[in-house]
Amino acid sequence: MDLRSAWLATRQWVPFTLRTMAYGTVSLTLGPLTPQRSASLWAMRRWCQASARGLDIEIQASGLENVPPGVFVYCSNHQSLLDILALGAVLPGDFKWAAKRSLMKIPFLGWHLRLAGHVPVDRTVGSRAAVEAISRFEEVLKSGKPLLVFPEGTRSEDGILRQFKNGGFYAAVRAGVPVVPVAIDGTHLLMKKGALDTGDGTLRIIRVRVGAPIAVRPEGREGARVNELRERAHAAVSELLRSIGGRVEAPAGAPAASDAPASDARTEQASG
Repeated sequence: MDLRSAWLATRQWVPFTLRTMAYGTVSLTLGPLTPQRSASLWAMRRWCQASARGLDIEIQASGLENVPPGVFVYCSNHQSLLDILALGAVLPGDFKWAAKRSLMKIPFLGWHLRLAGHVPVDRTVGSRAAVEAISRFEEVLKSGKPLLVFPEGTRSEDGILRQFKNGGFYAAVRAGVPVVPVAIDGTHLLMKKGALDTGDGTLRIIRVRVGAPIAVRPEGREGARVNELRERAHAAVSELLRSIGGRVEAPAGAPAASDAPASDARTEQASG
């Protein structure tokens, strides 16, 4: 790392770390004492908003009127670690994240995520990881809370939308709840995968757009319903992303369709 990069990283992340500790402490101490852990939700929302301001980021959100009441699955593309800040700052509801398990090990942030009921996910392909993740997704929805997943499975290295995995859509089908498509663009340019800072400040706009809910097809075999829901969600996120200036991978064939239940299709990556 050169001196300039070291300075940028220090200038941005030292205040960020202190802010994380402060709001994390509020969540950890007051969260268990408030109904529905409302203090933890307040701390998360304020942490996201304050951190975005501290990084000189402006979040332009549209389509929030499309968010339905009750239980549903937010389905968003994933460009950067900053997606958490942007979406947490503007998306309504006490939703639970499908978060990479390694984030749960970060002091204060990880402790908050566990306390608030967010879902740790292993970013690996494997039968046990897939089934456990889907089961946790279902538990969140059954508890009456919305869920947010990143169905590409990991951050895009170039900001281009990729194909979706099935895990979050199995949970939506089994719970009978709609999927709400979300597109985010700009975070990849601010902090690329592997970067230690958010750039030199020449671009500080993040755009978020929410689309209309997508209902689960009520009849048919589970695997076919999951595949159909996944394809519709991908098409909706693609359209939203293009509308805010993002890029989508050229169609090269969707993931192999299967009508088998998740218990027989366990190698399908379930991370959101």
